[in-house]
Amino acid sequence: MPPDERPPSELIQALQTGAVDIQGRMPWSSNGTFLVTVAAESCELPAVYKPGRGERPLWDFPDGLYRREVAAYELSEALGWGFVPPTVEVEDGPLGPGSLQLFIDADFEQHYFTLLEEEQHHPVLRRIAAFDVLANNADRKGGHCLIDAAGRIWGIDHGLCFHVQPKLRTVIWDFAGQRIPEPDLADIARLADDELPAALEGLLHPEEARALRARARQLSEAKRFPEPWSDRPYPWPLV
Repeated sequence: MPPDERPPSELIQALQTGAVDIQGRMPWSSNGTFLVTVAAESCELPAVYKPGRGERPLWDFPDGLYRREVAAYELSEALGWGFVPPTVEVEDGPLGPGSLQLFIDADFEQHYFTLLEEEQHHPVLRRIAAFDVLANNADRKGGHCLIDAAGRIWGIDHGLCFHVQPKLRTVIWDFAGQRIPEPDLADIARLADDELPAALEGLLHPEEARALRARARQLSEAKRFPEPWSDRPYPWPLV
């Protein structure tokens, strides 16, 4: 299936207003995750629906992980990086409140480790690495990096992000110690210096929003990708 080339604003509008019809449950997901069809006036879209009632309770993250999926999209957009698929919060989904994210019809044989083999993908993978530091992503598996038929790389599955305490666990350590590209540093510095967009700040606890800006300042000042700092720097499984 060719990638959807409609403007993000149109896709967001469709996700927010369309009727949601569940097609089936997504395999290999620890929480309730469903493939759905969203039928709006302008189009019909495949999407991934993550209802709050399908989440398994975690001791270190509050309920409502689906809001962090939406916050990750808003952070990607605030940075101007655009690699998180359009994602919205819905109140009246078939199984209650949750998130809706545009489904990416990807080559699912590909993942971070295969994408890393091609130099042309490194700029986007570096951005995802920087994003994970900013978002404090506790679960960046290799399979969370997708490539579509047009060769565009996407990052998905951001429910375990934005914790106040350091939680970074990721497979993307190949750029550790390298200097962050200047255009990306400028985007990070802007996030550190300016107020967070209202759409993003409204999805986070005030302490989480302050921690996000503090990580942006730290990364902007360091100018380099961090080295692993804990004894558990990788998620499991890796892909």
